[in-house]
Amino acid sequence: MSALENIDAIAAVDGVDAVFIGPSDLSASMGYIGEPAHAEVVEAVCKGFKSILAAGKQPGVLAVTKELVDTYTQAGARFIGVGADTALFSNATRKLAADYIDSAESNDLAGY
Repeated sequence: MSALENIDAIAAVDGVDAVFIGPSDLSASMGYIGEPAHAEVVEAVCKGFKSILAAGKQPGVLAVTKELVDTYTQAGARFIGVGADTALFSNATRKLAADYIDSAESNDLAGY
């Protein structure tokens, strides 16, 4: 959590126009591994936005649910990543496999 503890100094760096907070990394450093939507993590991100905005910079974050996008938008996020490449790829692969499994089963090809 040391970067967030130093957010004022980071945002004050000349030439830095925006600061991106990674909630997955932050959640892990806060002891909530795999829980980027944990209430304490979301609170810390929103607090970080206040510091970034106070420095006249643009805060950004990754949010993979509509609820988090809304929360972070209301908290002042100026740019939000709404998907992660590995999750997008994984979900598309699951859907593709399900489409073919459904097709095989409906055509009585499940054993092939």
